[in-house]
Amino acid sequence: MAENELRILDRLRQDGIVSRRAISNPLAGGISSDVFLIEDGGRRLVVKQALPCLKVEDHWPADTSRNRVEYEFLRYLGRVLPETAPKVFAVGNDYFVMEYLGPEYENWKASLLRGDIEPRHAIQAGEILAILHRTSFGNSELKSLFDTTPNFHQLRTDPYLLTTGRRHPDLREIFEQEALRLEQTRQCLVHGDYSPKNMLVGAGRLVLLDGEVAWYGDPAFDVAFFINHLLLKSLFHAPRNTALRPAIEAFLAKYHEGRALEPAQKADLKATIAPLLLMLLLARVDGKSPVEYLTQESKREFVRKLVRSELPSSRLSLEGLISKWFASLDSQLKN
Repeated sequence: MAENELRILDRLRQDGIVSRRAISNPLAGGISSDVFLIEDGGRRLVVKQALPCLKVEDHWPADTSRNRVEYEFLRYLGRVLPETAPKVFAVGNDYFVMEYLGPEYENWKASLLRGDIEPRHAIQAGEILAILHRTSFGNSELKSLFDTTPNFHQLRTDPYLLTTGRRHPDLREIFEQEALRLEQTRQCLVHGDYSPKNMLVGAGRLVLLDGEVAWYGDPAFDVAFFINHLLLKSLFHAPRNTALRPAIEAFLAKYHEGRALEPAQKADLKATIAPLLLMLLLARVDGKSPVEYLTQESKREFVRKLVRSELPSSRLSLEGLISKWFASLDSQLKN
């Protein structure tokens, strides 16, 4: 057993969470955390420990206090959408404990990369996000609890926007202005990593994980972040045509239905999402956390070319940007 596994078992035993007979096995934890499956008699628990430095090629330090942020986020989600959140049981200085969801649940990212596109999952994702944003909008208690802008800066605005801006100097001012705008916006509770890799599907449920970036901020970030992932997966599958465009449209329709915004508010939100989406697309190619599945340089260059042609003027509406993306896929990658 590795040293870090022994260490977390000792912590859990000292804190009275598991017995002496408990054993630990590592689980896939992505780039930001160590994750362990703890088996203690008939109980199976998941323990998550945030890493002080993320496992990427670039140097990416981050405060491990985000463990408690994620615990509090899942507690809130469990109150407003109990079927969507894993149960959380305990939190320590550098870990938290939640329920283990068994093999009947699959990571949605894995099924999307396999080409198994289910629009109903996108509809569920739109409904969940709308409820999260609507129920937390203007909530002063949550605004105080998730006053986590330094955390959001470490995990999102710096590695995604500011880093990408530095690597594209002619676009740097646009990225810096957007980072500043985001960090000054306080509207509702934002997940901050709203992507298929943090969603489990199974047993008729969509379960949302990984709330360590949670922040009381701009709802446009979650919407843009999610659409970004589906667009990039359509690029991964190209030239094969998939049902990802209808999935994006179904997600947006359900989200806007659930938010029930006034027409002017809805228009303002869409106008905010479009340029942010362009920036996030480029960030997942040239930021600190490039997507691992775009291995062909021609596909990474496709993103750069589209973003660089559209971002400086920001002429496109959100719907126009989505249409331009798929039209460009058809014309450039199928020839």
